[in-house]
Amino acid sequence: MIVIAIVILSIIMDGLLTNFLSFMVNDLSFFTPFFSLISLISIFKFYSKDLNKYYLLAFVTGFIYDLLYTNLLFLNGFLFLLVAIIIKHTYYLIEINYLKQLILSICIITIYESIFAILIFIFQLVPITIFDIIYKITHTLIINIIYVELLELIVVNFLPKKYKRHRIN
Repeated sequence: MIVIAIVILSIIMDGLLTNFLSFMVNDLSFFTPFFSLISLISIFKFYSKDLNKYYLLAFVTGFIYDLLYTNLLFLNGFLFLLVAIIIKHTYYLIEINYLKQLILSICIITIYESIFAILIFIFQLVPITIFDIIYKITHTLIINIIYVELLELIVVNFLPKKYKRHRIN
């Protein structure tokens, strides 16, 4: 139940902060929240034993994100599912501590933005340059790293002890 609350809160905060932090420079925002994407990292420890539910939640979260914010039906659903697979493999390969979770968040945002930019470039939805991609990634990281820290403080301080362990193996 707490996991669904985290995901719903993240989706709502994505929309609210996108509207309130809409300072634009050449059609690019100073801060782009991807709290829904970041929440997938924090909630993985709840689903480490039932990956099918985790993958379903990731796809549904991406699909809802598509419906509410991007109007690119199923694109973010599949991208969120891809990110969930990357998160799972990362958790199984290394022991995740606080610093590694921040680094994982940076990598996930970079991977997501890069894949999204490649798809935009391939289908020529909007003109995009390498500078635009780098600008968007760097400015996306600022607010999302703050959210990772806040979300991890909530998870560490308010959840039962059985979920506080980061080692999945």
